[in-house]
Amino acid sequence: MILEIKNITKSFGGVTAISDTSFSVETGQIFGLIGPNGAGKTTMFNIITGNYKPSSGVVTLDKEVISGLKPHQIVRKGIARTFQNIRLFSSMSVMENVLIGFDYRAKYTFFEGMFRLPRFFKAEKDIKIKAEEILDYLDLRDFANESAVSLSYGQQRKIEIARALAVNPKLLLLDEPAAGMNPAETKELAALLQKAKNDFNLAILLIEHDMKFVNQLCDRVLVLDYGKCICEGTPAEAISHKDVVAAYLGDFLND
Repeated sequence: MILEIKNITKSFGGVTAISDTSFSVETGQIFGLIGPNGAGKTTMFNIITGNYKPSSGVVTLDKEVISGLKPHQIVRKGIARTFQNIRLFSSMSVMENVLIGFDYRAKYTFFEGMFRLPRFFKAEKDIKIKAEEILDYLDLRDFANESAVSLSYGQQRKIEIARALAVNPKLLLLDEPAAGMNPAETKELAALLQKAKNDFNLAILLIEHDMKFVNQLCDRVLVLDYGKCICEGTPAEAISHKDVVAAYLGDFLND
């Protein structure tokens, strides 16, 4: 198991957003976290990435406890994240946005960077080569010098994924990656994530409301309702679970 969530509870004052929830994600697995707005999905992401500390319970990554670490420490442990609302640097090019993801991997000191010493230039050259490789992988190389926010919505999603891959993660967290995409873009994204999972030896944990996308992509899912797990299993098992059908999937099943 690359990620283990053990009996996580998170309360805000008198409101319990997550209640005694446990699940695990294997390397090479795509795991879906689904449920309605307010179910606790984003809260769980924020706990995994260190933005929130759990009220109780433990998060482990590759058998190492990470709950309680700061977000930048968790990134260094091998977790990268994208967000529901695309968060690109609007004043930067596509290449510059991706280079941000390599920041913590730079192999030179502050002193070497400030005085532009030889090791700084070598490290910057190596990083740019790696960034170009990721842009090639995602078919973004031709747009490297374009303003990131001038690209289409689907391409901007790819830039976010490229920046996340630059972190060299073990686990990739995707918050509604298909939101706002048309069917063709959604199909392309699903194929891309399947390929990236294998090529980069990733585990992927995603939040998603598009159940056709989830059914096509995910190996397993966890369904949350008011912070509690009501079902865990394959997408097919979730679809056939009466509580899940009644609460979330009526429209999907009637399509």
